[in-house]
Amino acid sequence: MNAKITRIETIPLKVKMEKVATGSTLKLSHRCTILTRIHTDAGVVGECFNGNDDALQASVIQMIQQEMAPMLIGHEVAAIEDAWLLTRKATEPFLRDRRIALRAQSCIDSALHDAIGKLVNLPIHVLWGGAKKQIRVFAIGGYYREKDDLGGLQQEVEELKAFGIHGLKLKMGGKSPREDALRAEAVRKAGGDDFILGCDANQAWSLAQALEFAKITKDLNLTWLEEPCKWDNDRVEMALVRSIAGVPIAAGQSELTRFGCRDLMQANAIDICNFDGSWGGGPTEWRRVANIAHAFGVKVMQHLEPQFGLMMSAGVPNGIYGEV
Repeated sequence: MNAKITRIETIPLKVKMEKVATGSTLKLSHRCTILTRIHTDAGVVGECFNGNDDALQASVIQMIQQEMAPMLIGHEVAAIEDAWLLTRKATEPFLRDRRIALRAQSCIDSALHDAIGKLVNLPIHVLWGGAKKQIRVFAIGGYYREKDDLGGLQQEVEELKAFGIHGLKLKMGGKSPREDALRAEAVRKAGGDDFILGCDANQAWSLAQALEFAKITKDLNLTWLEEPCKWDNDRVEMALVRSIAGVPIAAGQSELTRFGCRDLMQANAIDICNFDGSWGGGPTEWRRVANIAHAFGVKVMQHLEPQFGLMMSAGVPNGIYGEV
């Protein structure tokens, strides 16, 4: 286990989608990622792909190659906490866009976890304690359609179930709460009572709109309502939605550190924390978030990135679902 890093390779990937995926506050025309490979003197190559940040991709790769890779050559692969502290220094310059440094750190941390797993021939969830052997998987989807939205949603659910997927995180917030409630109802009817149904507004609604949606859908047994309120006061407003409506609230992907997630928990704003290990420092930071959440009685899952998210959720006692 005293293998050392000899080279860090980065490969940008970008693929145009057949149609634009439209949510409330986002439109995705491409899927892109960075494949990071960490070569070692033991012959093992740790690798992982991370993120979907088209605008930041070139800057993230530049930071990895110019700032982080030079100080990690010769570093022990197993000393992952030390590597994390070294790469964290890139976030310190005051005028820098810290998202770039955090994403670069995440790429390296993820590939290092893969390298360690390959060296000992064990996956992350076993190395972390093997809390679970199985995780139920749901798909992110239900993007808005121009025609036959409700019929298209029902067909999408049927296809997911046929594929073995256990649920859907439904995109919403781009229509009125009442219209989006009809969309959630269509998914529940098509999926059945045991179908995981998360509703993700991507921070689109006012407090009043979020409460209206929660009231209309109170009999749909939503598994969670995700980021229902606008970003600038969401910690307070999500806590109000949670306490008044009684619906489980999920958030955390928009936070950049474990401290931001901790503050959500201290505010009693969330039931599920879906911190993103590709945006906030890698599996190392995600596991810290999971440990904090466990102390608060909060469940955790990874925002997308099933290549490590499924194993991370299975590796902690409060992990629940996997998102694909």
